[in-house]
Amino acid sequence: MKNALSVAVLISGGGTTLKNLIDRREAGGLPIAFKLVISSKSSAAGLGFAAQAGIPSRVIAKRDFASPTSHSEAVFDACRHAGVELVIMGGYLEHLLIPSDFENRVINIHPSLIPSFCGKGMYGLRVHQAAVDFGVKVSGCTVHFVDNQYDHGPIVLQRACEVLDGDTAESLQQRVFLLEREALPEAIRMICSDPSRYFAPRS
Repeated sequence: MKNALSVAVLISGGGTTLKNLIDRREAGGLPIAFKLVISSKSSAAGLGFAAQAGIPSRVIAKRDFASPTSHSEAVFDACRHAGVELVIMGGYLEHLLIPSDFENRVINIHPSLIPSFCGKGMYGLRVHQAAVDFGVKVSGCTVHFVDNQYDHGPIVLQRACEVLDGDTAESLQQRVFLLEREALPEAIRMICSDPSRYFAPRS
């Protein structure tokens, strides 16, 4: 695709977010070029989606490194080598330290309306259970740039849905996931349409 933004996708599990992005890219709805998939573990099923799509992949496990800094350096060195302009966290569960040349170049999607129900340890069903337990009437998802704090950094966009009477964490998760499937591609399209608005120039 002409003028496609070069991306890496970071995964930790089933790869449903990666598969969604691949499908939308193939349908012509995303002006991106997949350069690399990085998984935090070799057992991640999402590596199969990368292989099927012909996307190079690497496993870079945090436990194999002496410090968070060396782990992050390995991840971003791989991205630099692949010529990546934007890093997309697609269900990636490791905390990364963001180097200066990737500031505002790493995005994540979180299954709540940040700043609610976010932070260290808040992922997956835990987020939705917290929303149900608190009794909120609205939840949703947030696409944001990643900085060195958990679920922090500038917000790109949010999408909301009603929390229904009788909702469980599982039913709310399913409804929010439908929002995520639309919100992340939309955020990527926004960034692709005007990269200079979001990206700081690289030295």
